[in-house]
Amino acid sequence: MPNLAPKSPIKIAIATIIIVATVAYLAFTGVRDNKSYYVTIGELHGMGNKAYVRHLRVAGNVAPGSIHRVGTNATFQLVEQGRTLQVNYQGTEPPPDTFKDDAQALAVGTYGRDGVFRATQLQAKCASKYAPANKPADAPATNTTATALPTTR
Repeated sequence: MPNLAPKSPIKIAIATIIIVATVAYLAFTGVRDNKSYYVTIGELHGMGNKAYVRHLRVAGNVAPGSIHRVGTNATFQLVEQGRTLQVNYQGTEPPPDTFKDDAQALAVGTYGRDGVFRATQLQAKCASKYAPANKPADAPATNTTATALPTTR
């Protein structure tokens, strides 16, 4: 007849500690590897050697005429307060439709020692789509309310 006696509580405690420690380690390293810091172009240039080892998010406006597309990849320049950053986007998806000259863009990736930001993710929004419509000051106001005119018979 097999021995059905309960296992030693020490063995169960050791197995539990090993499992919890393994899960905690995997969670910690997963969060650390996927964490990205948001920086401006000016802050990026001032980070020194830290810029080369961190996963970063950089935003700016796309410099007019700087976009060069090849398949799903693109190279372009971001501009922010007179500072520029050369970006090389190599993602699995093509840049979004709103990625155009003067659009606000957010690049996610790493900064290389050659001064090029290598992005693996790219987000953009069209500046003109979200800007308020400009109406000249001397333009007459338009009446959009329909009024019924009396009819004569």
